[in-house]
Amino acid sequence: MFSAFKTLVGRDLLLAMRRRSDLFTTLFFFVIVVSLFPLGIGPELKTLRLIAPGVFWVAALLASMLALERLFAIDYEDGALEQMLLAPQPLFILVLAKVMAHWLVTGLPLVLMAPLLGLQYDMASDALLVMVISLLLGTPALSLIGAIGAALTLGLRGGGVLVSLLVLPLYIPVLIFGAGAVEATASGLGGQGHISMLGAILVLSLLFAPLASSAALRISAE
Repeated sequence: MFSAFKTLVGRDLLLAMRRRSDLFTTLFFFVIVVSLFPLGIGPELKTLRLIAPGVFWVAALLASMLALERLFAIDYEDGALEQMLLAPQPLFILVLAKVMAHWLVTGLPLVLMAPLLGLQYDMASDALLVMVISLLLGTPALSLIGAIGAALTLGLRGGGVLVSLLVLPLYIPVLIFGAGAVEATASGLGGQGHISMLGAILVLSLLFAPLASSAALRISAE
């Protein structure tokens, strides 16, 4: 199972490198959205520090949704999904591999860019650290939850809009605790509770999202 997991992650990463435009679209969207707010609001540092957590997390949420529609669509079109369904390995392991590759391509670059972009908002070093930790815990959960919506809408016309409608309500707890962790740290209250909740959401997503996505893929493939 580990060999199949590693092979599928490597395959998806290789395909992503061949489609660099998709990779840079997500990253550029995140950078542009985060960078436009200081230009529009002005140089008032107190206001920028106040809105920074919400801006970063909303931008990360929307950026992660850009690539959701393509998570299983290419495998569905070229027949690779049928081979995954017939493979001797458990389907949830293969789904987890695809979600892992999706996060490495779309989520990890956002985490790495966050500290640099946070300087535009004059964020303190401890707030930046909590921002990175919260994104490191929250963005995998976004990918796992989004995989359920991508699997349910696979092959449907207008699937991108349907994915948004399905997953946005499920993203709200991640958004609340992710932005709340940074805001609580910046205000001196401490964000450990919010970070713990993000960790719990990630663990629950790891346990249940691959299974739900596997069931949705079997339904969509029929």
